[in-house]
Amino acid sequence: MPLRFIGTTSDDGDCPTLYEIEGTDEILVQGERETDPGHLVQLRDVKESETFVRIPRSLLIRYAPRTDAPELRPFGDIAHLFKEFRHTAWRLEARRGYASDRHSTKWQRWLAGEDIAGEPVNPWRENVAEPTAAGKRFERVRIVDEPPTQGQEFLLASAPGNIAAGEDIRNLSRTRAQELQLPDYDFWLFDSKTLARFEFDDDDTTLGVYVTENPAEVLAACQARDAAWHHAVPAAEFAERVRSTV
Repeated sequence: MPLRFIGTTSDDGDCPTLYEIEGTDEILVQGERETDPGHLVQLRDVKESETFVRIPRSLLIRYAPRTDAPELRPFGDIAHLFKEFRHTAWRLEARRGYASDRHSTKWQRWLAGEDIAGEPVNPWRENVAEPTAAGKRFERVRIVDEPPTQGQEFLLASAPGNIAAGEDIRNLSRTRAQELQLPDYDFWLFDSKTLARFEFDDDDTTLGVYVTENPAEVLAACQARDAAWHHAVPAAEFAERVRSTV
């Protein structure tokens, strides 16, 4: 079963760390193995398969889940959040491609060499234009490999249309994202309060979202947002950098 990074209090990204074992209600703990003989002799009811690790109390205070794990829900269940958010809808895109892009007619036009930056207004852009005109913010950071994957090149080519509608889109290299210990999963964060974390299959198809207002998970998402936004580059500037290296 896959692991989902929850959080760490390590500056170097090695340990201690908490992970969720997806599909279960279990948490995997990474830390330094306990070797003090005086401590080990005091442990009770120890199975031969068990081991023990040390972690700081602050890790549990900041990241240990305080509620039951949310259930996977259809993406359509959060459609109302894009209209009801009060100030900021923020997205992290960490994948190397999306099935929804590859199955779109725009993808075929892009493969044929057409300029897709000035596409006609569509429902998503209309959804963006109204709240941004009222002063709300749609923001996203897209992580890009070096060199970019085909899916990432498509998003770089199509970004100007979303930006024209009111989105602020920025890009960040995967190397830098890993240095910043950013999550390796996609999510939307609404008003620094509601987190919607995506689940994909191996073909990059969206299976649904896990929605939570758990303070620890929302805090981790806010920290990831702040780090990513600080280091990310505006989409037009990033695209120019990519073109200059080709």
